[in-house]
Amino acid sequence: MIFEDLEQRLAALDHQHLRRHRRVVDAPVGPQTVADGKPLLSFCSNDYLGLAAHPLIVDALCEGARQWGAGSGASHLVGGHFRPHEELEEKLAEFVGLPRAITFSTGYMANLAVTPALVGRGDAVFADRLNHASLIDAALASRAEHKRYAHNDVAALEKLLVASTAKRKLILTDAVFSMDGDVAPLAQIFELAERHDAWLVIDDAHGFGVLGPQGRGSLAHFGLPASPRIVLMGTFGKAAGVAGAFVAGDTRVIEWLINTARTYIFTTAAPPALCCALLKSLEIIEAGDALRSHLQARIGQLRSGVADLCAERGWQLAPQTDTTAIQPIIVGQNKTVLDLSQALAAKGLWVPAIRPPTVPNGSARLRVSLSAAHSDADVAALVDALKDCP
Repeated sequence: MIFEDLEQRLAALDHQHLRRHRRVVDAPVGPQTVADGKPLLSFCSNDYLGLAAHPLIVDALCEGARQWGAGSGASHLVGGHFRPHEELEEKLAEFVGLPRAITFSTGYMANLAVTPALVGRGDAVFADRLNHASLIDAALASRAEHKRYAHNDVAALEKLLVASTAKRKLILTDAVFSMDGDVAPLAQIFELAERHDAWLVIDDAHGFGVLGPQGRGSLAHFGLPASPRIVLMGTFGKAAGVAGAFVAGDTRVIEWLINTARTYIFTTAAPPALCCALLKSLEIIEAGDALRSHLQARIGQLRSGVADLCAERGWQLAPQTDTTAIQPIIVGQNKTVLDLSQALAAKGLWVPAIRPPTVPNGSARLRVSLSAAHSDADVAALVDALKDCP
C-alpha cells in the first residue's frame, strides 16, 4: 500500500509537469558541456565568474591535497580545523569587511546554523516571502514566530516590526534572489533593523564575488557599515567556483555559532584542500574587475536581445535584474516552459525550466544563468535560438 501511494504521488507530479530529472554531465563546468552524451551550450550553471575550472584554482586544490590529504578526519571542534581553514576564515572576514568568519560545508548548512542559534521560542523572524528554501527551513527550525512579508516590500516589513512584541527580532533575507535575480533593498532593511533593534541575516550566495567593489558582495555594493547586528552568509560553489560556505559577523556572533550551531558542531569539516583552492579563488575574485565587466556586458546583451521577443510572446523579462547573473524569462505555464526548454535543447542549448514549488504557481520560467566564461557569440546563439523556437 505504501508503495502504491508513492507511485500515485509520482504520477501526480507527471500530470502536473513537475517531475524533475537529472542529466549526467561528462565535462568540467563551463559554457561548452556534454550532458547525457549530447554536446550543449550551457546556461544553467552558477559559475558566475567562470572559475570552477580555472587552472590556478585547480592547481591550488591539487597542491592542497598533496600537502594536507584528501579529508579532514574530524569535525572542526574535535580535531579537523586545519591551518588552511583558519587562513581562509581570516581572509574572508577581511574581504567582506566584518570582524570574523566561520566556514561550513554547504550554504544550506550555514543558513540552518544561523537563525536557530540567534532566536527561538518567544522571538520572531521576519522573512521575505521569496527567500531561499534553506532560509525558510532555518526559520521553522528556530521555533520562533515566522512572519513573512511581501517580496522586497519594506513598508510591509516595517508594519510587522512595529506590531511585534517579540523579545528578540531577526530580519531574514536573500541579497540576490535565486529565482528572480533581483536585489533586496538592503539599505532600507538595515535602517529598520537599527530602528527596531533586530538582527539582520543576509544570504549573499548570489552576490558574493559578483556585486560590490572587487566582488566583495552585497554589503559593499550598498555601502553598509560593519554593524554587529549584521550576519552575512556567502557560498563558495557559485562565483568562487569551488564548494562550501561561510558566515561572517561580529566576533561574539561567530563564537556563539562555533559553540551552538548544530550543522557546524556535528559534521566533519570540509577537506583543507578546498580551503587552499578557495584562497586562490579569493585572489582572483579580488583582482577580477575584468571578469565582472565582461559578465555585465553579457547581461546587457541578453536583456536587449530578448526584450522585443518577450513583449511579442507575452513573456516577462524579470525587472530590476540588470546587475546580476540570474536572468529569468517568465513564461507562465509549466508545460509551456518545459516545451520551450526542450526546444532549446534540440538546438544544442541547455536552459533549465524552473517550475513550482521552486517558484509561485503560474510563474514557470527559463532561468538563464550567465557567466564571465560566456562569449558574445554564446549569448547571441541563445537569443537567436529563442527567436526560432515556436
